[in-house]
Amino acid sequence: MLKQKDNPLRPEVIADLWRESGLKNKLLFTLVMILVVRTGVHIPISGVNLDIIKDLFNQGNLLGFIDLFAGGAMAKFSLFAMGIIPYINASIIIQLMTAVIPKLEELQKEGGESGRRQIAQITRYLTVILASVQAFGMSIWIWRSGAVLNAPATGPAPVFFILDTAAVLIAGTVFMMWVGELITEHGIGNGASLLIFIGIIARLPDYMTNTYQLVSTGGTNWFMVGILMLIFLGIMVLIVYASEGSRRLPVQSAKRQVGNRMYGGRATYLPFRINQGGVMPIIFASSVMLFPATIYQFAPVDFLKTVTQALAPSQPLYAVAYIGLILFFTFFYASIILNPKDISDNLKRYGSFIPGYRPGRPTAEYIEYVLTRITFCGAVFLGFIALLPMVAEKGTGVVTFQGLGSTALLIMVGVAIDIFNQLQTHLLARQYEGFMKQ
Repeated sequence: MLKQKDNPLRPEVIADLWRESGLKNKLLFTLVMILVVRTGVHIPISGVNLDIIKDLFNQGNLLGFIDLFAGGAMAKFSLFAMGIIPYINASIIIQLMTAVIPKLEELQKEGGESGRRQIAQITRYLTVILASVQAFGMSIWIWRSGAVLNAPATGPAPVFFILDTAAVLIAGTVFMMWVGELITEHGIGNGASLLIFIGIIARLPDYMTNTYQLVSTGGTNWFMVGILMLIFLGIMVLIVYASEGSRRLPVQSAKRQVGNRMYGGRATYLPFRINQGGVMPIIFASSVMLFPATIYQFAPVDFLKTVTQALAPSQPLYAVAYIGLILFFTFFYASIILNPKDISDNLKRYGSFIPGYRPGRPTAEYIEYVLTRITFCGAVFLGFIALLPMVAEKGTGVVTFQGLGSTALLIMVGVAIDIFNQLQTHLLARQYEGFMKQ
C-alpha cells in the first residue's frame, strides 16, 4: 500500500504531470482523433433516403445491435457506417491463423518488432478485403431495401451508386483503422477498443430517450427502470471485480554468493489475472456474432436469413453461442499471452522457483494447471455477466437497452479499466523517472 506522500494519484502530483509530462499531449491527441471520427459519423453518404434507412433500423433488434458497434453511423449511413468491425474481424482471423500457421507463429514469437510489423501489415491487407466484401454487400442491401434515390429496388442495379458507395465505405473503414493505430501509438489505450467504447457512449442519449418514451406510453414504469439500473450498477461492480482479480503464485529466489555478499533469497509472487485477455474476448465474440448478418447483406439467401434471425440478440441461441465464443476467446487469449513453459524457463534462468515444485517441467505443469482453472472461472464469470442483462431486461420489461446490457456494458467497463490502468502506469513511470533523476 502506498503512503499518502508516495501516492502517484494525488491531485498535486497529477497536476504536475499534466503540465510537465507527455500525458497532456497523449490525452489531447486522443480527444482530437475521437472528435474527427465522431464528426465523420454525422456526414451521410449522398444518394440515399435517410428516412427509409432509419425505418429499417427501427424494425428489429439485429440491425440496431450492429449499429451499436458503429456508434450510430450505420443508421445514419455515414462515411464510417461500417465502423472498425472489419479490422476487428481481420485481427481475429490473423490471431487464429497464428496458432496454426508456423510462419506466422514464428513472426509473432521470434520476429521481434519487425515480425509484429509484418503481422500488422497482413492484418491491414485482410481488413481491406473484408471491408470490400462488406461494403459491396451493404451497398446492394441498401438498394434492395428501396433506400436509393432514383433507383427503385425492382429496377436495374445502380452500378455507379454501388461502386461509389462501396469505395466510400472502404475508405471510411481504412481511415478508422488508421486512427485506431494512431491512438494506440500516440494516444491513450487500445485505439480499436477505444473507438468502439466512444461509439457506445454516444448511443446512451438515444437509449435514455427511448426509455422515456416507453414509460410515457405505459410500456413500463420508472420503478422497473430503476431496478434495471441497479442491476446494471451491480453488474459493473462484478465486472470490475473479475477484471482486477488475480491469483498470486508464490516465488522464491535462490540465494547466491558474489564475493563476500549474498544475493537473492527473497520471496515474491507471480500475478495471474482471472481474465488475461481483458475486454478483447468480448469484442471478438461480439464481432463473430455479426458475421452471419454481414454475409447476409451480400448474399441474401434463405439459409443465411434463418441463421441471422436465430442469432438475433433476443433469441436464446444468441445467448448460447455468445457465451461459447466468450469461453473460447478467453482461453485463446490466455494461451497467447502466457506460455507456462516460457514462464518456467525464465524462472529457472534467474534462479527462482515455486516452493514445492522442481524447476523445469513440474513447474510448467503446475502453472498450466493453475492457469487453466482461473481462466475457466474467468470465462464462466464473463459468460454469466453477458447473460444476466438479457434476463434482467426481459424480467423488468425495459427493452430499450437491448444490446447495451448484454454486450456493450462489458466493453464499456473493460475499456474504462484499461484506460485507467494505462494512465496509472504512466503516472507511476513519470514519478519514478523523476525520482531517479534527483
